[in-house]
Amino acid sequence: MKTRHFIIAAILPCLPFFAAAQTTAAGANQPSEIVVTPYKTTMIADGKDDALIKISVIDKQGNPVTNATNLVRFKITGDARIATITNGSDAVHDPGQALQENLNNGQLTIHFQAGKNRGIVKLDVTGDGLITGSTEIHTIQPGVAHPIKITTPIKPINVINDKIIGADISFLPQLEDRGMKFYNKDGQQEDVMKMLKEYGFNYIRLRIFDHPENSVGYSRGRGFCDLAHTMQMAKRIKAAGMKFLLDIHYSDTWADPQRQNKPVEWSKLDFATLHDSVYTYTKNIMQALKDQGTAPEMVQIGNEINHGLLWPDGAINNLDSLASLIYAGERGVKAVSPNTIIMLHIALGGQNEEARFFLDNMVKRKVPFDVIGLSYYPKWHGTLADLKSNMADLAKRYNKYVMVAEYSQLKQEVNDISFTAPGNKALGSFIWEPLSSWESFFDKNGKVNATLDVYPPFAKKYNVH
Repeated sequence: MKTRHFIIAAILPCLPFFAAAQTTAAGANQPSEIVVTPYKTTMIADGKDDALIKISVIDKQGNPVTNATNLVRFKITGDARIATITNGSDAVHDPGQALQENLNNGQLTIHFQAGKNRGIVKLDVTGDGLITGSTEIHTIQPGVAHPIKITTPIKPINVINDKIIGADISFLPQLEDRGMKFYNKDGQQEDVMKMLKEYGFNYIRLRIFDHPENSVGYSRGRGFCDLAHTMQMAKRIKAAGMKFLLDIHYSDTWADPQRQNKPVEWSKLDFATLHDSVYTYTKNIMQALKDQGTAPEMVQIGNEINHGLLWPDGAINNLDSLASLIYAGERGVKAVSPNTIIMLHIALGGQNEEARFFLDNMVKRKVPFDVIGLSYYPKWHGTLADLKSNMADLAKRYNKYVMVAEYSQLKQEVNDISFTAPGNKALGSFIWEPLSSWESFFDKNGKVNATLDVYPPFAKKYNVH
C-alpha cells in the first residue's frame, strides 16, 4: 500500500491485498500507530488562521487505544506553528520550544496556526515504537473571486430519483488478468457484477487516467484504467443492469489531495491551451462511451479536489483558474450528455469548515454542480458524528445532493448516515475497491464472504433499485 500522510485510503497503486482475511488478534489494545486527524488541510496564510488537529493512537487492528499515555513528539516543516496543546484533561499548554506531550486517555488536541507564507506545511508526529502519523496542510493566499465566463449555461439536475449503493471496482481487470476468479456462496464461479447486483448494488464507479501506460503512469506498460479498459468495463456495467459513475483523474496516475499531477502530454501547456485540453479530453471520453451506448449517468470532474487539480495551474491557491478548469470539464461532459449528473468530489468527510471553504469559493465563481461527494475514512476524516453533521450542513447550505463517494470501514454506520441527510438530499454511497482491499467482499481464494450480507438490508430499507 502506498505510504500517505493524509487520506491514505484514496490511493493504492500497488497490488491489491486482502487485509481483512489476514487480521489476527495480535497486538490488540497495544499502541501501534499514531493517527493524525486534521479538521482543516487548507489554511489562509495570514498568520492568524487556526486549525484543530486531533492526535490519537490505534492498535494493529485499527482500534483506538483509549488508555494510552505515550510521549509523542511534533516536527513541523514549513511556515506554521503549534499554538496550544490540550492533553484531554482540559489543561492547555503553550508548547514553546518543547514540541512534545504525553497522551492523556489516548489522545491530544493541538491548535495549529498558519504563518504568512504560501506553501505546504507538514506535521509529523512520532513516538517510540509507534508508526509515525503525518498530515500536510496547504497554506494559501487567495484573491478576490472572479466568476467563470459562462459560454453556454449548464442546466442543473434538480431532481435525482436514484438512491445509490455503489462500488468502485476499477481493479477488476487487473485482478482478472492475474487469473483471479470469483465464487458465490455455493462455490460456483460467477461474474462479480452479477453478484453485486444480486446483493443490492445498482451503481459502479470507474476511475480513468489519460496515459496510465507511460513511464510515470498508474499502469506502466499495461494501461489499465485507460479509455479502452474503461469502455470494456462500461459495457459490463450496463449488461449487468447497473448505472455508471466515471471518476476522471485528469492525470496519468493517482490524483488526490497530495498530488494532482498533469498528464505528461499537458505538462508544458499554457493555461489557455490547458483549459481547452480539459474540455476536449473530457468531451472525447464522453463521446466514445456514448457511441457504444454506455454514457455514464454521473461524472466526477477530478478526484478528491479540495486542494485543486492539474497543479500548479489549478491548485487551491489559484481559485479562479481551478474554477475555470472544472467548468471546462463540465462543459465537455454536457456537450455530449446533457443529462449526466456532475459531482464535485472532496476528501473531507468530517471536515465541515474546509468543505465549506471549497464549495463557497466554487459557488462564488458560479461553478455549477449537482452532487457533493465526500471521502470518509475514520482514521483521517473524523468521527461518524462529524460525517453526519457535515452531510447535514452541506445539504442544507447548498441545496445540493450529498453522498459518500468513498469509504470502506463501518459499513452499517456509514450507509445509515449517507442515506439520511435532511431535505431528501442524501443519495447513498460508493465503497472503494471491495474486491481486493481492507474488508474485502471476497476471501483470498475469491469466494464471497459474509461482508456482503450487510447490503441487501440497506437496499430494502432505503429503496435502492
